[in-house]
Amino acid sequence: MKKYITYIGILAVGLLLGWFVFGNSTNKTASMGQGEMHNHEEATETNQMWTCSMHPQIMLPEPGGCPICGMDLIPAASGADGLAADQFKLTKNAIALANIQTSIAGINSVAGRGIKLSGKITANEDKTATQSAHFNGRIEKLYINSIGERVKIGQAIAQVYSPELVAAQQELITAYSIRASQPKLYKAVRNKFKNWNIHGSQLTAIETTGKVKTRFTIYSYVSGVVSEIAVNKGDHIMDGHPIFKVANLTTVWANFDAYENQISQLKKGQEIIVKTNAYPNKKFKVKISFIAPILNTKTRTVTVRAVLNNKKDEFKPGMFIEGKIAGVAANNATMLSIPSSAVLWTGERSVVYVKPNPNESIFEMREVTLGTNLGENYQVLEGLINGDEIVTNGTFTVDAAAQLLGKKSMMSKNGRRTMTGHEGHFGMEMSATNTMMHKEDGKTMMGHEEHSGREMSSTNRMMTDHSKMKERVKVSANFQKQLKKVFDNYISLKDELIKDNKNTVAVNANSILKNLSEVDMKLLTNIETHKHWMTLQKEIKSSAKSISNSSGIKEQRNHFKHLSSYLTTAVEIFGINQKVYRQFCPMADSNKGAYWLSKEEKVVNPYFGQAMLTCGSVKETIE
Repeated sequence: MKKYITYIGILAVGLLLGWFVFGNSTNKTASMGQGEMHNHEEATETNQMWTCSMHPQIMLPEPGGCPICGMDLIPAASGADGLAADQFKLTKNAIALANIQTSIAGINSVAGRGIKLSGKITANEDKTATQSAHFNGRIEKLYINSIGERVKIGQAIAQVYSPELVAAQQELITAYSIRASQPKLYKAVRNKFKNWNIHGSQLTAIETTGKVKTRFTIYSYVSGVVSEIAVNKGDHIMDGHPIFKVANLTTVWANFDAYENQISQLKKGQEIIVKTNAYPNKKFKVKISFIAPILNTKTRTVTVRAVLNNKKDEFKPGMFIEGKIAGVAANNATMLSIPSSAVLWTGERSVVYVKPNPNESIFEMREVTLGTNLGENYQVLEGLINGDEIVTNGTFTVDAAAQLLGKKSMMSKNGRRTMTGHEGHFGMEMSATNTMMHKEDGKTMMGHEEHSGREMSSTNRMMTDHSKMKERVKVSANFQKQLKKVFDNYISLKDELIKDNKNTVAVNANSILKNLSEVDMKLLTNIETHKHWMTLQKEIKSSAKSISNSSGIKEQRNHFKHLSSYLTTAVEIFGINQKVYRQFCPMADSNKGAYWLSKEEKVVNPYFGQAMLTCGSVKETIE
């Protein structure tokens, strides 16, 4: 009996100890579980994204109003993939089909490499002069009629009728007749003519004959090639008014555009090798004589100048040239560089796609700041570190996947879903693969990276089909008026392309951007119309930015082709209350053909400038 009581006591003590150990632990665990759950809820709340029920492509980190329609945003469904907000994943099959390849960004030696600059030949402004008028009058005859004529000192350039000189001649004849008694008066009258640059035989003839001349010949006091004519026959001129300008072309300026990130590598006295298409087998070695102290805020470039000897008349003002400065980076033993195929350009940003984990097919976009062009590679100043794994083949496919998922992409800095109309039918694997594929002659062809960024970007945007909406939609007159300002800027840009004025082309591109930003999308009340305008506005903006940032007229014309395409669609859909002619040149874009818009039916081709002004025809009239 005692033994039984003893066992009962031991069991009771064991139960009591178990309660203290496990019961208390259980309570702590439960308490901790509640705390962890609370923390998890806080974390979820912190990472919560907000979207619009009408525009699911909107994805913002904070609640508020939809930037499109103004409706209150609602919480977006949280993903369960465990990825960061800007990351996305592709399947191994999609990566294999699109031939996506990566490489490691690394430090490379740059000794002996250089940079290339594009530029243009201009007249040496230190050697220019202006022929001015020295009295008031009307031009009866003009002997200098075309730019490019050579003028010598003493050459007759114009005949002028001047009432002022007629009266002065009467005064001279009278003073001449009394010169013996009034020598000072005679001298004063004669000096008046000298101030008008009339002397010698012209004055002697007036004095000896006593006859008043109705016309006076103006003789040149400068020599050179006529670069500008400021007057025409019949024009009235005034004292000091320019008649023409001449340039001495025995020396010319080679003006280059250097980008902001190249300035630190340039200095006066550096040797630069100049090449031109006119003499492809010749190289001209000169030294930098001037670097502009002010940056052009529109093109983000500075002017770098060298003076070329032109006694053989090899260089013509307006001629395009290329300059190479060798070994400019030789002082830096190494630098981080990446293949050019890894970079996507948007006009104002350069982006690459990084693979953060080498063992997973996860990608994210990264903005980079590029430095010197090193042939097939670019120097990276910011955005990457040594050892980062980046996409070098299939970059456009990865970008298309980012757009479809609403992540940061080339076309969306903050991330915004691109609606394809096929979200319910295609998975990510098919979307990423199909973006790189197109039909050609009945065969399925993989898109290659040699296509320009613009062409591939257009391919990726099979997501938006404007062909379904070519019919005119009803919009407010104010919207049409705002769109017409953009169109007028486009016409001015086209006219400057015809004149080969790349700098003025860039100015008009910036005017397009300014007026485009002032088009009030809130005037579009229909949701579908609104979506179409937002897509077109983004493409017009991208094309105009690319034109503004382009360094050469050829590159500007290439972007102009895309600008024309998207603006044409906008004019067709929304209208601008004006007749517009859609014109076509079959030889543009390497004989693929290209369109443009014009206010006039007469064809003046912007794709070739003065070389083929009349090449093309009217294909459509938009009213």
